[in-house]
Amino acid sequence: MGGPGAVDGQQELAGMPRRLYPCTPTRLTTWLDCPRRYRFTYLDRPAPPKGPPWGHTTLGAAAHVVLAWWWAQPFPRRVPALAGARLRADWDPDRFREQGFRDAAQSRTARERAAVWVEDYLSGVDPAAEPVGVERTVSTPTSTLVLSGRVDRIDRRRDGLVVVDYKTGRREPGADDARSSLALAVYAVAAARTLRRDCFRVELHHLPSRTVAAAEHTPESLRRKVSEAESIAADASRADAAYAAGDRGDERFPSRPSALCSWCDWRRHCPDGEAAAPQLEPWAAVEPE
Repeated sequence: MGGPGAVDGQQELAGMPRRLYPCTPTRLTTWLDCPRRYRFTYLDRPAPPKGPPWGHTTLGAAAHVVLAWWWAQPFPRRVPALAGARLRADWDPDRFREQGFRDAAQSRTARERAAVWVEDYLSGVDPAAEPVGVERTVSTPTSTLVLSGRVDRIDRRRDGLVVVDYKTGRREPGADDARSSLALAVYAVAAARTLRRDCFRVELHHLPSRTVAAAEHTPESLRRKVSEAESIAADASRADAAYAAGDRGDERFPSRPSALCSWCDWRRHCPDGEAAAPQLEPWAAVEPE
């Protein structure tokens, strides 16, 4: 049976070194969620035009950017109000259309919400606890893959490294979300290899609620997650090779319709997705529930 990189029906030559398949957790979960969206995102070139920008994406990105900027400041400047002021200064409500908001008033409301989030969150953070990495790219090889990803923050604690991922969505994540996350587990394995220190704890920091959902992995649970990544990648890489060979149809890249199709950037190019879920306004997820 061919590994990643082998086209269906072909075997790798005996004795030849196997090329490791480079991928990120996002690429793997996109394949798992919907092969058709995977094709649009990673294989079609030029890619089909995306839908309009999403307001909740703008809001989350602004919070992530300013948190990374805050940690780059000298220690005396690391006060929560500085982060809020920077976010407000960088956000132009008159650009509301490219931000995914209904109008300038809604954009200003979202700006203030994001500024308050980061200020409240940072009020509970020790500015002297210097992270090992902020927006740090980490990677690790496995027997068949090269896994890599960009981590929001990596902390150093007494028992080793901790992967921190910021969340800004409506739903407050729980411990099961942290424990089951393929991305967090991959980041833990890659951070340990890149920084040469144990990393078993992963945390989801939910800015709106100021809660932390944490999980403690073990060497065995991380091995299971790496095996999961290798299994998904085996299917994705075969699809990549088939696409390169000209097999680009819906049978190879089927849709997986669900309610999430309302939020898909490629919805307009997928009749199955259009039929599965209603079209939402770009600002739908920033409106109060």
